[in-house]
Amino acid sequence: MSTRNSLFFSFLDRYASLVISVISSMVIARLLTPAEIGVFSVTVVLLTFVSTIRDMGAGQYLVQEKDLTTERIRSVWAVQLGLGLGLACLVLLASYPVALFYDEPRMRNVMLVVALNYAINPFGSLTYAWLIREMRFDSIAVMRFSSVLSGATVSIWLAWQGFGPISLAWGSLAATVANALVAVYFRPKSFPWLPGLGEIRRVLSFGSKLTASTLVSDMATSAPELLLGKLQSLTAVGLYSRAYGLVMMFYRLFVDAVAAVCMPWFARRAREQGSFVEPFLTATAYVTALGWSFCLAVIFLAHPIIRVLYGDQWGQSVDLARLLAIAIAINVPVALCSTALLSAGAVNIIARATVLGALQSIIFVAIGASQGLLALGFAAIVASAVASVIWLRSTARHIGMPLRALLRPLSQSGLVALTAALGPALALWLYGPYPANVIMPLALGGAGGLTGFVAGIIVFKHPLQNELTPLWLKVTRV
Repeated sequence: MSTRNSLFFSFLDRYASLVISVISSMVIARLLTPAEIGVFSVTVVLLTFVSTIRDMGAGQYLVQEKDLTTERIRSVWAVQLGLGLGLACLVLLASYPVALFYDEPRMRNVMLVVALNYAINPFGSLTYAWLIREMRFDSIAVMRFSSVLSGATVSIWLAWQGFGPISLAWGSLAATVANALVAVYFRPKSFPWLPGLGEIRRVLSFGSKLTASTLVSDMATSAPELLLGKLQSLTAVGLYSRAYGLVMMFYRLFVDAVAAVCMPWFARRAREQGSFVEPFLTATAYVTALGWSFCLAVIFLAHPIIRVLYGDQWGQSVDLARLLAIAIAINVPVALCSTALLSAGAVNIIARATVLGALQSIIFVAIGASQGLLALGFAAIVASAVASVIWLRSTARHIGMPLRALLRPLSQSGLVALTAALGPALALWLYGPYPANVIMPLALGGAGGLTGFVAGIIVFKHPLQNELTPLWLKVTRV
């Protein structure tokens, strides 16, 4: 499958799943009480650590391995299957004491059902990793869509029947089973079913470092909320959560889809040509043009966006969202650095950059959180700048890319973003930073931003023009 088709199916997969998730969440919110949803939510939070280590990076190892032998596939299967069964047993054993600790008997039943997910998940994980390696994102879209649709259907039906919080657990299990069944259909006939231990040390050596890096990264990501809850108040945590959720929307809706394609794309280029500097620069140009445009729109239109999405009670998160958007904008050029290093199998460099970035981030965030929300926003900007330098230098050095090679794609993206920002900036000038009427600023800023974005791509000959031109030709032929 071509890279362009892979991107199309990757976006189609995520946006289709997003629509189903949003609709199911709206329905579930009306069928279950906040307390019932809370029972499931607390259980999921407690199992976050378990989810992080459920395959110890074995899937990513399979994607980037240059010489993928049958014995190495068997070892990946052994790690995934062994961890899945082991974690299922761990969750089963922990279900009773956890329910006792929270004095909530329903948590035990939820954990018993969730435990089955870990036992079944390996039957989908191996095929999923192989499909990513082969860039078969059409098949991945079928897997993920079937999974999300099955989970949503079961959860809604059981909640409608009055099963309470365990409805969500059974829905999660249905999603895992559907994913595994479709994966078995797509699984290559040459893949062995018998696990092996011949190359397991090689797999674990790669995966353990990657998993440790993920855990450290998760700690840094959760630090602001944990520190705000301790140093300020739970209200401050809620305000930060809303502001952060808004600015991270770009990552969830775009970067994740691009990174999913870039990892096998980079890995394939590394295997075939020994270098993937050119696709890395192209992908970075795509990400920065869209990311910087999004961040500038949030900076100028934060107030009407938050009013429409969350309501009037979240007005205190507006200025924080603007500061966090600046922090994200600084981070956008290095959004694919981790993916590039992972594609090259450079887990040691990933671990080092992750630890250095996380440590300085936690220090700055702790200082900012002690002074309040806005101080935390400024601290996030500084931490993002330091982390970006760390990741960019580490990546450039390892993949053999001179930093000056970034000047052209970044300058083109910057010009596109500035052109796209004309509409939102005009809306801010006409209606002010905190407009009473939120519809007109959003309409003007949105339409002007989209028009400016497309015009900037054409005028400044941005690489995204190569994607828009075929799309325009297809539309005009219809």
